[in-house]
Amino acid sequence: MSAVTRHLLLGGERTAAQLHELGVRRGGVLLAHASMRAAGGSAEDMARALHRALGPAGTLVVPSFTPENSDTSRAYLDRVRGLSEEAGAAVRAAMPAFDPAVSPAPTMGALAELVRLAPGARRSGHPQTSFAGLGPAAGHLLAGHRPDCHLGEDSPLARLYEADAQILLLGTGFGRCTAFHLAEYRRPAPPRRLYRCVVASEGGRRWWEYEDVALDDSDFARLGDDFVRARPGAVGAGRVGSAPSRLFPLRAAVDFAVGWITERRTDGV
Repeated sequence: MSAVTRHLLLGGERTAAQLHELGVRRGGVLLAHASMRAAGGSAEDMARALHRALGPAGTLVVPSFTPENSDTSRAYLDRVRGLSEEAGAAVRAAMPAFDPAVSPAPTMGALAELVRLAPGARRSGHPQTSFAGLGPAAGHLLAGHRPDCHLGEDSPLARLYEADAQILLLGTGFGRCTAFHLAEYRRPAPPRRLYRCVVASEGGRRWWEYEDVALDDSDFARLGDDFVRARPGAVGAGRVGSAPSRLFPLRAAVDFAVGWITERRTDGV
């Protein structure tokens, strides 16, 4: 074994040990949000470390969202800001239809894309907020993602809640904690809005409009800080690679968020 190979293996073992020390359950289900820029190293090495920490019976899930094919998304609005009506129409005309087999998720990060593309990976079918997963439970967790339910009861988040999954924020903050969106569906009378995106059809592509809960992550960082203060024993903190990271139960985070959002948000009540 060369010195370089030995160094890489030891590095992967060190990262897996960090994940274990943080509290990642062997054989469990893990929803990961990762910044490889913060963690350092490669997405491939991190994926191997996660697999080593979870073991062969464990399942890794990542968001594989695709706001790029919607003209109601924040990504689209930022892209066309200042453009003429004609230029905006050209942007919309060039948007590809969502295909769960091939549509990339470029804003989700290198680890999420590596999981999505891995042999044997599964992906849910929502044209905007799909999830990808690897492991024996991935098929069950990602099945039945209703196309008019972004992140509610008919999405993988509800299945992850039922599976008592853990959440790993690897070099990212609570502002990226997708699971908090499930709490938005579980608050009383959540506000709703219209969404639009391009989907595949027999004719090639078509625009599809649907109504769903109005998603708002603008206060998730404050929500997460309050969760840590209220449930300090539930949130593990430590380094994974070079990144400050947190690990906590998805169920506890969602349950706390339902009360927090219900108390602090007044819209739609």
